Amino acid sequence: MNEVFSYESLVHAVSGAVGSVTAMTVFFPLDTARLRLQVDENRKAKSTPAILAEIVKEEGLLAPYRGWFPVICSLCCSNFVYFYCFHCLKASWLKGKQSAPSTDLIIGIAAGVVNVLVTTPLWVVNTRLKLQGSKFHNEDIRPTNYSGILDAFVQIIRDEGVTALWNGTFPSLLLVLNPAIQFMIYEGLKRQLRRGIPRELSSLEVFVIGAIAKAIATTVTYPLQTIQSILRFGQYNNTSTEKSKLLSSLRTIKCLLVNRVRKYGMLGLFKGLEAKLLQTVLTAALMFLLYEKIASCTFRVMGLSNNHYKRR
Repeated sequence: MNEVFSYESLVHAVSGAVGSVTAMTVFFPLDTARLRLQVDENRKAKSTPAILAEIVKEEGLLAPYRGWFPVICSLCCSNFVYFYCFHCLKASWLKGKQSAPSTDLIIGIAAGVVNVLVTTPLWVVNTRLKLQGSKFHNEDIRPTNYSGILDAFVQIIRDEGVTALWNGTFPSLLLVLNPAIQFMIYEGLKRQLRRGIPRELSSLEVFVIGAIAKAIATTVTYPLQTIQSILRFGQYNNTSTEKSKLLSSLRTIKCLLVNRVRKYGMLGLFKGLEAKLLQTVLTAALMFLLYEKIASCTFRVMGLSNNHYKRR
């Protein structure tokens, strides 16, 4: 119980949330480019600079930052929950012992499941707001009119039902592998660099291992991320009559994956990967750097730095 409500877990959670919000703000236009490439299938621009130039030309200079506030709110909550759960579970499981990659993976998956179930409604709303007012090249996309986060919640519940707030939950649950793989590689590389000696890593070391961990995790799970974005946007009509929601979700994911391969080939599953890798790798690297520095400064002020590094 002490691990669940520990001050140390709170420091990790706040550090992770602040780091991720700052990093996402810096690289937000790259995420806008990635989302358009995933959702707007008829857009001809293929590269990140080309699509950003197209968006600015068609929709104005601030268009790449459309939907920034709901994304930041969702990201702040999501990372707070994830970092808090990850470090609580790790402290409870290890009880001061050295961690291992398999342990980090299992703990990462468990923290990811909690995070998905709690924060998916926020991500559904932020996807809708981020794409609202965009000039789509796909004529089948229906325009939406939300005045803000609360209005989006109200309209979605009223028009589509409460369950629509959890659109894309199943691929999101599969995607808990993304942060789990990322944390497993990150923690493993961190242990390798320290080689058993508790020390604070340099800024460059943290940035590089954060980038490597995220690049591998993103590439492995990217096709599911595309399906997740399409489902969250709410424009896909699921005509399945399956009584089982699990079977229906599996069929929907399979159908979307197959349709995308038929239309664009295997590479269609990775449409927007360049923008995603550029954004997510830089964002994750900066986020881990800020997270480590904020956490270490806080622990140093508390006089806990030595114990803190030994436990990690």
